[in-house]
Amino acid sequence: MSTAGLRLESLDVGGLRMRVAVQGEGPLVVLCHGFPESWRSWRSQLACLAAAGYRVAAPDMRGYGGTDAPASPDVYTMLHHVGDMVGLVAALGASQAVIVGHDWGAPAAWNSALLRPDVFRAVAGMSVPYAPPARVDPLTALEQYGIRTFYVQYFQAPGVAEAELGADPEATIRRVTYSMSGDGPGRTVAGILPAGAGLLDMTVDPPALPAWMDADDLHALAAEFRQTGFTGALNWYRAMRKTSELMAPWRGCAIRQPALFIAGERDDVLKFPGMQARIEALPAVLPGLRGTHILPGAGHWIQRERADAVNALLLGFLAGL
Repeated sequence: MSTAGLRLESLDVGGLRMRVAVQGEGPLVVLCHGFPESWRSWRSQLACLAAAGYRVAAPDMRGYGGTDAPASPDVYTMLHHVGDMVGLVAALGASQAVIVGHDWGAPAAWNSALLRPDVFRAVAGMSVPYAPPARVDPLTALEQYGIRTFYVQYFQAPGVAEAELGADPEATIRRVTYSMSGDGPGRTVAGILPAGAGLLDMTVDPPALPAWMDADDLHALAAEFRQTGFTGALNWYRAMRKTSELMAPWRGCAIRQPALFIAGERDDVLKFPGMQARIEALPAVLPGLRGTHILPGAGHWIQRERADAVNALLLGFLAGL
């Protein structure tokens, strides 16, 4: 992949200092990463889309890397993330963009398209399908099902997951990334944890890094988490109930712009309760849906594990707008 012309910019986005990787010239495409990643997870897409005539911006999302990480979980709601993406488009001197997201970046992208259709003319989500805001927040729903040790619940107590994940950030990133990939051992990482277990207890160390897992990026990402800690990233999970309250006016709303969904067949997220029903419902809640693509053998990190396939799907989607 070419890094020619890729530059890192530090922008003031609504008072938030945001680091953004930018490459190419043309119509703007914004790429939103998930947990626990950075702009680096989009290297292949930055290069490919830039070569195809697009201006591509991949920020470190709020709480990550070179972007500010406010301390309070209350400022990590979806309204804050949508505000960040709207502000980023303006800071880049544009009035519109196509927005793409993976993992937590997918809800950020879906909700950006939902709340600001005037700014985001099309949307693509990876790993996490769109579901309209619901009356019951995910944490309450888990409790109603009698589930107490889902990994999202484990992330709620301040300091607990930070201590586990931050003890050796490089091992954390290496183990989580490998174990949730299509090359991993096939055990569920992002699921119900055994009593007393942490997230890393569900992971294994790779015997060798898969070809798609870049060692330099792994070292760089680990160094950033070593410096910043994991609290900013975990605060996305700790704002889930607040997000549900604030999104009440949009309960049941569809996204009407052109949309695309991509996921890996072996992605842990597809094993979540009710996830298959959500995917089957996408044509109803995304009336502009241009395709649902579940890539065989791939795991959670779809834009890296299947970079060529994802790039081809994105280019086809963009060309059809």
